[in-house]
Amino acid sequence: MAVEFELENHVAKITLNRQEAMNALDPESMEQLTECWAEVRRNPEIRVAVLTGAGEKSFCTGTDLKKAKPPEECMIAHYLKEGQPILPEMKMWKPIIAAINGYAVGGGLEIALACDLRIASSNAKFGLTEVKVASLAGLNGTQLLPRVIPQAVAMKMLLTGEMIDAEQACQYGLISDVVAPEALLETAMRYAQKIAQAAPLSVQATKQAVVMGKDMPLDHGINFAHMLWGLLRDTEDRKEGFAAFAEKRQPSYRGR
Repeated sequence: MAVEFELENHVAKITLNRQEAMNALDPESMEQLTECWAEVRRNPEIRVAVLTGAGEKSFCTGTDLKKAKPPEECMIAHYLKEGQPILPEMKMWKPIIAAINGYAVGGGLEIALACDLRIASSNAKFGLTEVKVASLAGLNGTQLLPRVIPQAVAMKMLLTGEMIDAEQACQYGLISDVVAPEALLETAMRYAQKIAQAAPLSVQATKQAVVMGKDMPLDHGINFAHMLWGLLRDTEDRKEGFAAFAEKRQPSYRGR
């Protein structure tokens, strides 16, 4: 399989495995990745997902240009909205962690930008290099990158195609952690388990409050967060959380 899918302890691990092509995406792997995101969305057993690339050389280098569709087919796919499903849905409230090993370039960086938490190995490189091949970062990179890092830095990356390393990416806020390559997946899975052990409805409401609220005026965002808090107030999980705290035991959350 070009894209491997594993599920354990409420954590889905998705691995891009085309090491011979630096984990670039061909039509087959795009289809498989789309299916993985659909499974994450619909499976109630999944509380968080971790996305990574096989090996230490590359997370994902975007589209495999050797197997790319001809330009006229790509344009048709764009207008039919078929070019977007390889990204997790913008309103899928289950958290997604990108464990970035090596190169995250072009569509690979855009996929990482669509994730909620980005952790990178010390040998990671980041870039949107589409201008070098007479193209444009078409998987939302022109919109997402300037929202994540300072606009001046984003413009430099987008207009020149230059890449940045892991330390720079952490300095700019593109990633949260830089770890040794051998510790990358362990670190990502540790974060994933912490998220998976929390109350699923609370985690998803928190993500929704952040994602939806950042495009609202502050007072509207606060009101929206208060509404979500009210919806959580009488859930079984919240009662379980309070009981577990009082009884000094680990809570058992069921997502209801």
